[in-house]
Amino acid sequence: MWIIVGLGNPGAKYDGTRHNIGFEVVDEIGRSNGAMGYQNNFHGDTDKIRLSNETVLLLKPMTFMNVSGKSVQAAAAFFKIKPENILVVHDDLDLPLGVVRVKKGGGHGGHNGLRDIIPALGGHHDFWRLRIGIGHPGSAKKVSSWVLSKASTVDQAAIEASTAAAISALPLLLDGEDVKAMTALHSES
Repeated sequence: MWIIVGLGNPGAKYDGTRHNIGFEVVDEIGRSNGAMGYQNNFHGDTDKIRLSNETVLLLKPMTFMNVSGKSVQAAAAFFKIKPENILVVHDDLDLPLGVVRVKKGGGHGGHNGLRDIIPALGGHHDFWRLRIGIGHPGSAKKVSSWVLSKASTVDQAAIEASTAAAISALPLLLDGEDVKAMTALHSES
């Protein structure tokens, strides 16, 4: 079993913002794989799907970004899921717009959602991350307003194209073909 976590903030005012890309990707994974509708469990919205012969729990923490670990830890503990079977989908300021990268392990890179998940998983860093590039506003002072604003129509189209490629590579990752998944994604951009 796998858990695919989409990071974001609950509430209508955050819908469509760059910081909520994780929610949007998880919603699209669900739509394209027969999700039945979210239920409220584990401090978040959850749904189960079958993807590449695996049971996958889709999880959108409703705890706000900075305390996402509470939701991820609760789901992982309940289903006895090891960190290496968790994929966290999140926005990434350090990647150019539309670039997608998948990797296992690493630090939080300044991302508050990841910063909270790592200690919640007992300090384990070896979960997977699907990093969706949103670009950087150019100044550290503008980061907060940048991530909490909506992308332009052109930028949104680039993000949607890259996330479609990411979703199509997920079966490879779930099948243990992580090198093929990385190659497929990293050659896209």
